[in-house]
Amino acid sequence: MMENGKRKARRQLSPEEKWEIFLEVTSQELSQADAARKYGVDVSVIIRLRQLAKDASLAAFASAKPGRVLSAEAVELAECRSENDRLSEAIKEMAIELSLYRGRQRSGFSARSPRG
Repeated sequence: MMENGKRKARRQLSPEEKWEIFLEVTSQELSQADAARKYGVDVSVIIRLRQLAKDASLAAFASAKPGRVLSAEAVELAECRSENDRLSEAIKEMAIELSLYRGRQRSGFSARSPRG
């Protein structure tokens, strides 16, 4: 995004503008490309905005209990715990792979064929 050799300043959208974009695109008043042009942002911003709205909605629905409203902090804490669990599992898988890899190195096993 360059005009006359200068970079164009990034457009910061307010929360109200983000909500308006989300509503317009979701209700199909505007396409993603049209919304990007209208608000002066890249299409990837619109795509990311829709994904954020979906993720936040799903988290809110998942944490909602009938007759009980959770605070934003409680929802964020639940999301952090979920992310922590996901990352812990990823680390466990990597540790297993690393121990298997190191075991192969010690045993002299190599996936490469010997060079002659």
